[in-house]
Amino acid sequence: MPELPEVEITRRGIAPQIVGHTLTSVVARTPALRYPLPTGLAQLLTGKTLRAIARRGKYLLFDFGDGHVLLHLGMSGSLRIVAASTEVEKHDHVDLVFGATVLRLRDPRRFGALLWLSGDPQIHPLIASLGVEPLSDAFSAKLLHKRLAGRSVAIKQALMDSHIVVGVGNIYASESLFRAAIDPRTPAGKVSLKRLERMVPAIRATLQAAIDAGGSSLRDFIHSDGSSGYFQQQYAVYGRTGEPCHVCGKPIRLVRQGGRASFYCPRCQR
Repeated sequence: MPELPEVEITRRGIAPQIVGHTLTSVVARTPALRYPLPTGLAQLLTGKTLRAIARRGKYLLFDFGDGHVLLHLGMSGSLRIVAASTEVEKHDHVDLVFGATVLRLRDPRRFGALLWLSGDPQIHPLIASLGVEPLSDAFSAKLLHKRLAGRSVAIKQALMDSHIVVGVGNIYASESLFRAAIDPRTPAGKVSLKRLERMVPAIRATLQAAIDAGGSSLRDFIHSDGSSGYFQQQYAVYGRTGEPCHVCGKPIRLVRQGGRASFYCPRCQR
């Protein structure tokens, strides 16, 4: 699933090419993704100018002045900037057409979402309950310590809870905990403030490194120009079961947490 770095990379890739442009048509080739597509989407959007594209967690918000298109890439979605003449492929479900330039949504599993929000997007149920942005100044060890107090769930699973902090999915939670030298199985409420002061910058550094590397291109994720990211080449623990730790040489271990794979070094992370 595209995580925060991949969504942010997508936003940065498409914004310069379509922000400030007027939408000339909408082509929808499916009635629904995770949710039904908005009724009369073409009538809602045609003739409107795209003012900005923002990101909240893993959601993209396209500002058309009198409302927003909320878009989530789901598990397999991607956005491409293509010429209007580009041939449509099997899983290309929605085109937002800006003259000769098309923003094309591809989603093989159709777990993504595209909704129209006429009111304040920040109070929409999908947005209002989201936790703090990990790359923002609001994200701090003290805030995290308060939100994790008394929680028995493992710290890895807590980091993946979007009500606590947004956008830190499975890959980047594993990599961040390695940077912070914290065992992913540690109960969240037992991680001290001192250790959280080490973990917060580790999360920021991991996410920023992933953004700088173009994200992780695993399975379906590609950039808006069709290229791939290469952060997977920098993984310290993720997907490296049995391989030696880059720091101590101890074999990386795999443990299942909440149905997800967690990777860690038993010597470096305690």
